[in-house]
Amino acid sequence: MEKTKVAIIGLGTVGSGVARLLLDFGDRTGRHAGRVLWLEKAVVRDLSKPRDCDLPKGVLTEELDDVIDDHEIEVVAQLIGGLEPARSIMLRLLESGKDVVTANKALLAEHGPEIFDRARELGRSVAFEASVAGGIPIIANIGQCLSANQIESLHGILNGTSNFILSKMHEEGSAYQEVVAEAQRLGYAEADPAMDVDGTDAAQKLAILAHLAFGARVHWDEIPRSGIDTLDIADVRYAQEMGYKIKLLAVAQLVDDGLELHVSPTLVRNGRPLAEVGGPYNAIRVVGDAVGELMFYGPGAGQMPTASAVVADIIDTAVGRTKITFSTLELWSNQSARVNPAEYANARGRFYIRVNVEDHPGVLSQITSALGGEQISISSVLQHETETGEDVVPLVIMTHETTEGAAEKACQQINALDCVRGEAVRLWVRD
Repeated sequence: MEKTKVAIIGLGTVGSGVARLLLDFGDRTGRHAGRVLWLEKAVVRDLSKPRDCDLPKGVLTEELDDVIDDHEIEVVAQLIGGLEPARSIMLRLLESGKDVVTANKALLAEHGPEIFDRARELGRSVAFEASVAGGIPIIANIGQCLSANQIESLHGILNGTSNFILSKMHEEGSAYQEVVAEAQRLGYAEADPAMDVDGTDAAQKLAILAHLAFGARVHWDEIPRSGIDTLDIADVRYAQEMGYKIKLLAVAQLVDDGLELHVSPTLVRNGRPLAEVGGPYNAIRVVGDAVGELMFYGPGAGQMPTASAVVADIIDTAVGRTKITFSTLELWSNQSARVNPAEYANARGRFYIRVNVEDHPGVLSQITSALGGEQISISSVLQHETETGEDVVPLVIMTHETTEGAAEKACQQINALDCVRGEAVRLWVRD
């Protein structure tokens, strides 16, 4: 059987999983590829570090040049995180005649145009299924299987760490900081989970999906985003009382003035598929004009699910499918964007608003007056008696459909009222 030599750059959690699949299941990968996928080299920073896989003698090396200079190595899985040296290594691999597979979503979100333009100039390809949603084959499905469709919308839970934290807050009623500490103990959250919980990770993945599905050319940092790092357990309780769960939702949908894009904590009605996604899992709801509504669900991270996506890309690259797709899709090309981001202030939807107010007559009328001034009508009002004995009560309002801009202006006016304590909390609602 024909042999295709493969290398791995970075033998961390995912890299070790990729090595195990290539070495332990060679018959299986060989059947799908029609050739032996031969692990020739694995580049690491420290040869003495213990590995989560058994490698044949001579495979492990500290020298990137052992891969760069070996012209028989055709496919390289570049599995280093971050921007540098990942970017420089990626460009060197392409320039040395290698096709590259990557799981680095931050690199693509930041330097996708440069990397893809260089790959096209050199006649090489870049595969990136594992960069979004771990083991869920969302890239292949949007880029290939749904190519007969105009994608109309994407709604996704794209960060497993945040979803684990939110699930625990709903299930156990624990405060945010307590659950973060548990997530860190269990390995679901990094020592510094900021990029997961502040919406950055989800925004980077959304930028990739928006480019693939809609032809949008938007930098991830331009996507409006808010995270769960300031979420109060009180809002989780009120959401539950009204029949919702809070999810960190990434949204991309076509609207009249372009492509609506944002990442934000959102109340999703119980019983909806996205509301029932628990733990460190990901899910993406896709609506196409021909196929209708589809749901993709599965582990969004983890060693073997992500390794599964990487090895699938290695197989497609070795067979030649990736090269055909890569040249056809013209991703991150110099073509003009097919759709531009819509004005976020014009985004339409319902909102959850919680405000702590003094408990005396006339307060509710002041709140409703602020909302009415922005033409926002109220769907429901929830008010409990104070639990602290203080003369302050929480007031929870669900609005009818309005715009993000109107809701923001109304909340600014509410915050300025003398009867209000603190600032209003405002969250999207998806029914």
